Amino acid sequence: MFGFLKDKLKDAISKFSKKAEEIPMEKPVEEKIVEQTKKEETAIAKKEEKSEIKEELKEKKGFFTKIKEKIIEEQKEEKSEIKEELKEKKGFFTKIKEKIIEEQKEEIKAEEKREEKAVETVEEKKSEEKPKEKKGFFESIKEKVTTIKIDEGKFDEFFNELELTLLENNVAYEVVEKIKKDLKKDIVDRPIKRGEVESIINESLMASIEGLFLVQKIGLLEMIEKKEDKPFVICFLGQNGSGKTTSIAKIAHYLKEHKQSVVLAAADTFRAASIEQIKEWGTRLNVKVIAHDYGGDAASVAFDGIKYCKAHNIDVLLVDTAGRQHSNQNLMREMEKIVRVTKPDLKIFVGEAITGGDVILQSEEFNNTVGIDGIILTKADVDEKGGAIVSISYVTHRPIMFLGTGQMPEDMKEFDKRDVMKNLGLV
Repeated sequence: MFGFLKDKLKDAISKFSKKAEEIPMEKPVEEKIVEQTKKEETAIAKKEEKSEIKEELKEKKGFFTKIKEKIIEEQKEEKSEIKEELKEKKGFFTKIKEKIIEEQKEEIKAEEKREEKAVETVEEKKSEEKPKEKKGFFESIKEKVTTIKIDEGKFDEFFNELELTLLENNVAYEVVEKIKKDLKKDIVDRPIKRGEVESIINESLMASIEGLFLVQKIGLLEMIEKKEDKPFVICFLGQNGSGKTTSIAKIAHYLKEHKQSVVLAAADTFRAASIEQIKEWGTRLNVKVIAHDYGGDAASVAFDGIKYCKAHNIDVLLVDTAGRQHSNQNLMREMEKIVRVTKPDLKIFVGEAITGGDVILQSEEFNNTVGIDGIILTKADVDEKGGAIVSISYVTHRPIMFLGTGQMPEDMKEFDKRDVMKNLGLV
């Protein structure tokens, strides 16, 4: 299973990672060192310039101090003269003078505060613009040499081969787009150590493919046991030659192995030899088959099957139906009638894994017409591409329940996504 896809996938991942590993670092180390040296020289020049500003502010501070002292001296002299000349009006003029002096002092104090704030601002800027230590610089150079970054343009270029590999192996376009989106999120514009690109791609691809099977799993045996009003009715549908009747026989064998009683309804009254085929399986499995004549009403066969099961306390009724194209309106109306009459607990689509994109399209069409609950893919053992198995659940939002792996009743296995990951070589 998946042999061809596994080899092609491995080759495409290897080519992707090899191209990524060849991405050169942004600039040679010598250029980085020269560039950093220039930055440091510029920082030193700025430092010297700030020092000169500081000295200038100090000089200005001294200048204002002298002015302040001179004003105070003049005020003292003026005070003395006023005191002598205006002794009689001392009270009134003294108050005026003292008020003026107080206002001048407050103005001087405000000026001093502005000067101090200017000096502090220069000191703060000096601290903020302090050059980084050389240790951090050389560490960043080391990171540039030992890691790479893949930009979006390079990613799209490298992904082309991987995309073609997936499409050639019947992986649905919607799935390819999901894988591309997930991979891009994990590696684009992220520093990746050289030599680790391939392992990161593998990890991302594994997580992305696992995410394709997040639809809720159907526990068939649990559903059967929980239903109180027997029988539990399962209707099988799909196109001609998809392996419905053989799959029904395998399910019957599976249920008997798990102690469930089963009856088959031969509701394929259209295809030649279909009734004989299902009766043969009934004989081999020792299972009762309810059948009418060819050309009869398929829905009435299914209805009689339900009546028989109720009368004999049978656990499960498996309804075979004629293979049909979605475009055959008469047969699709018949299918709708069967569903309406039997009100099945499960509608299972049966398709061939080896038909790739066709089986995905078929499952979508049946789902849109009558609705499906689960999927059985036949001939999975000879499906070397595997695209249908990888894609069908994601496209239909319905779980794969079983994989057919041969022609014998026991040649069917419950679907497990871990087997898919293993067969793709991702675990």
